[in-house]
Amino acid sequence: MSSSDDSAMPTRRHVIGAAVVACGAALTGCAAGEPGPAVVPPGVKGQVIAQAADIPVGGGKVIAKWKIVITQPAAGVFKAFSASCPHRGCAVGRISDGVIRCPCHGSEFAVDSGKCLKGPAEAPLAEYALRVEGDGIVMI
Repeated sequence: MSSSDDSAMPTRRHVIGAAVVACGAALTGCAAGEPGPAVVPPGVKGQVIAQAADIPVGGGKVIAKWKIVITQPAAGVFKAFSASCPHRGCAVGRISDGVIRCPCHGSEFAVDSGKCLKGPAEAPLAEYALRVEGDGIVMI
């Protein structure tokens, strides 16, 4: 090999440097933490979309008009998620025993976090911010 051929070969220093850059980029992504709540569908922000009394503890209710599912994982704690399954976009349906179920392919999600518990979906349900005003659940 001539010296001109050696310059095209990566050195150990080049390989280690590239690995450090790649790891740094990965850690930077992790440092950002969990993503914040998703942006609510147009027209729903500030709207009362459900009554707290209509959301069972450990269960929830799909608000079809807005494609949002409201859950109550524990007494007085309410969560809002997209009602569209991240697998193929089907509307989630049955919500009971702490689980949101998609009727199309059997994916299951946790009522407290939207986390995917059973595939084929791999991503969680997008979470929306809400607040309770009196007995009304308001999207923010």
